Amino acid sequence: MESSAYNPVIQYLCSHGQTGKAEILFRQLLKKGVEDPLAFNNLICGHAKEGTPDSAFEILRIMGRKGIPRDANAYRLLIESYLRKGEPADAKTALDSMIEDGHLPDSSVFRFVEALLMRGHEEEALGRIDLLLSSQCNVNFDNLLSILSEKGKTIAALKLLDFGLQRDCDIDFKSYDKVLDALLAAGKTLNAYSILCKIMEKAGVTSWKSYEDLIKSLNQEGNTKQADILSRMIKGDDKSHENKKGKKKASVAA
Repeated sequence: MESSAYNPVIQYLCSHGQTGKAEILFRQLLKKGVEDPLAFNNLICGHAKEGTPDSAFEILRIMGRKGIPRDANAYRLLIESYLRKGEPADAKTALDSMIEDGHLPDSSVFRFVEALLMRGHEEEALGRIDLLLSSQCNVNFDNLLSILSEKGKTIAALKLLDFGLQRDCDIDFKSYDKVLDALLAAGKTLNAYSILCKIMEKAGVTSWKSYEDLIKSLNQEGNTKQADILSRMIKGDDKSHENKKGKKKASVAA
């Protein structure tokens, strides 16, 4: 049977929520020796969109055993399907398989992360970033932090920066400043204080120019304890902070 006879049927079924029927048809064709990459990939995409990623992954395994090329878009949809179901471990397995197959996550994956952050879905976005990092994919934290700060998405920027600091990700000092400026401008002084303490703990004193403005705002809002702690940290009177900062510098030099 020519592919032009069955592929339109399979594609139609997969595009209209009937991937199970499409798979029954295609398995009949498999028994007759048909091994069509387009049909395989349509089945994967259909299962992924319908929320049955395990069925999609089984199709991927069959393709692997038969040496049939697997499409990068099919992998991307499969990964997203697993993440929507709250199964990050399976999503990572799919991503690892994607990379082993010679496909790297394209810009659409990163745009999706950015869109989630902009819409306030921080935990979903961070889950995807964690998935990318665990698979040794580069994530441009500086670009994301810059966009979020400029757009006034201060909580998303705060959570992303906190995430990056916890995992010792490569983040430029200028990105710290942008997030701190955005938080201070939005009146989120306690948030700014909290993340600044974490920055100083991890990386030492930053080049941020608005320390005094933050201290002033903290005092005006009645957060005098935080203002005093920050003041002592900046002046170098906090010996434990100074020692940790020295260790950080030593490790960087090493």
